[in-house]
Amino acid sequence: MNEFLSSAGVAQEAGSVTRSRFVVKTYAYLSGAILAFALLSFVLYFSGFGNAMLKVIAASQYVWLLFLGGFAVVGWLASSIADKARDNMAQTAGLGLYVIAEAVIFSPLFALAAHMPGVIPVAVFATALLIGGLTWTAISSKKDFSFLGGMLRIGGLIALGAIVTSIVFGFSLGIWFSAVMILFAGGCILYDTSAILRHYPLDRPAGAALHLFASVALMLWYVLRFAMQFMSDD
Repeated sequence: MNEFLSSAGVAQEAGSVTRSRFVVKTYAYLSGAILAFALLSFVLYFSGFGNAMLKVIAASQYVWLLFLGGFAVVGWLASSIADKARDNMAQTAGLGLYVIAEAVIFSPLFALAAHMPGVIPVAVFATALLIGGLTWTAISSKKDFSFLGGMLRIGGLIALGAIVTSIVFGFSLGIWFSAVMILFAGGCILYDTSAILRHYPLDRPAGAALHLFASVALMLWYVLRFAMQFMSDD
C-alpha cells in the first residue's frame, strides 16, 4: 500500500514538473509574440501603412467588413496550424502568422490613436495591469475557469453580430460596448490561463500561446478603443 502511494506521488510530481515546463514554454512563446507584435506595429506605423489602411477603409463601410473577414480566415488558419501540427516549427509558424495578422488589423487603430497624445502608452499600461491581475487571479485562486467556455462562445457570437450589424448599418457601438468587451476579454484571459495551467496538451506550447495572445490582443484593442472614446468625449 505504501509502495503504491509512493509511486502515485512520484507520478503526480513528475506530471506537475512536466506541466510547469509547458507553462514556462508557453509564456516564453507569448513573450516573443508580444515583442514581435510591438516591433511589427512600430514598423507598420512609421511606414505609413496604418494611415493608408484608414483611407482604404474610409472609402466604403464594407471594406472594413471584408478586412475583418480576411482576419477571421487567417486567424482560423493560424489556430489550426498551431493546434494540429505535430512539428514544433509548424506550430510556431502558425503563431507567427497570427501575430502578423494582428499587427495588420491593429495598424489603422494605432494610426488613429497616434493623433491623441499619450493614449497608446496609457492603454498599454492599463492592459498590462489588467492582464497581470487576471493571471494572478487564475494562478492564486487555484480555480478551474473552464466553465467559462460556453458563456464565452455565446458572448463572442453576440459581440460578432453586434459588430457586423454596426458596420452594415453605419452606427457606432459606443463606449459601453468597449467596456463590456473589456470584461469579455478578461473572461477569455481567465479561461485561457486556466486551460494552460491544467488542460492544454503538453506538446503544443505555441498553440496555447496563440490563444492567450489572441485574448491579450482583444483586451488591448478594446482598452485602446475605450481610452480613445473617453478622451474624445472630453
